[in-house]
Amino acid sequence: MDSRKTIVIAHAAYILLTAIWPIVHIESFILVTGPKEDIWLVKTVGALLIPVGACLLACVAQPFRFPAFVLGAGTAVAFIVIDVHYALNDVISDIYLADALVEGIFLVGWIYVFAGDSKNVRP
Repeated sequence: MDSRKTIVIAHAAYILLTAIWPIVHIESFILVTGPKEDIWLVKTVGALLIPVGACLLACVAQPFRFPAFVLGAGTAVAFIVIDVHYALNDVISDIYLADALVEGIFLVGWIYVFAGDSKNVRP
């Protein structure tokens, strides 16, 4: 499997796992990530991330396109900013800093994939 597919599949799987987890078993999600005031919001974010992960998986079967990069890298950046800002301001648990690290690894992967395939990228 080439590096593009590996990065896309890994990030999609991570997004899907973290999206489905609070929907399926909110108690264990809260045990790991800390108490939540708005369970409906946690589940809503999870539900909205399912199509993101599914879309990234669908991108594996297609030639690499810029929108795939925007979706994957943009999702990683959004989570990095949210995780770091709110964890450092004691709004969410510090475990989210680990998520920011994982998303940072995916962001580096997306940049690597984009830079390596940029000659073939068509908007």
